[in-house]
Amino acid sequence: MRIGLTGGIACGKSTVAAMLVELGARLVDADQAARDVVLPGEPALGAVVAKFGQAMLHEDGSLNRQALGAVVFGQAERLKELEAILHPAIRQHMKEQMEAYEKEDPNAVVIADIPLLYETGQDEAYEGVIVVYVPKDVQRERLMSRNGLSVEEADRRIGLQIDIERKRERAQWVIDNRGTLEQTREQVAALWRAIGR
Repeated sequence: MRIGLTGGIACGKSTVAAMLVELGARLVDADQAARDVVLPGEPALGAVVAKFGQAMLHEDGSLNRQALGAVVFGQAERLKELEAILHPAIRQHMKEQMEAYEKEDPNAVVIADIPLLYETGQDEAYEGVIVVYVPKDVQRERLMSRNGLSVEEADRRIGLQIDIERKRERAQWVIDNRGTLEQTREQVAALWRAIGR
């Protein structure tokens, strides 16, 4: 069974993912996949260098994220070029991981942690979607506190994603993460039982 896991920035998705793993889920993480596909020797890194130049590499052959960020930041066309290389590679990497887990255990519950699941139209690929939810004001407070941001900067980052209320409406399961860790854990355990584990 493949389940998508998403939420808004600073909603506590990683916390919920860790709880699901404790219960026996297998986790595939889009952010980790994004790091893996640009490791030295990976085809996606070669494609990035071919498109953006050798200056995108450190001396040791690893990706210079700062240099790449400087090239694509605020440049919509260049960012699209980068995404055209990375997004298919990330999805393929995640697909291979999921297939490996399922080969190991055909009854595995595989959780795909994808921050931009709805934004990138990937929700249809899963048997259901879990949204980790907190109201926008809690999201803003947590983001400001966690990243040391101003209200304006926190709101700008939140605004880059689909509104959390819309995500909540579309989800098959919602974990309300505004309470205590124990309250969240209870909801995750109930969800685990609901999916038949």
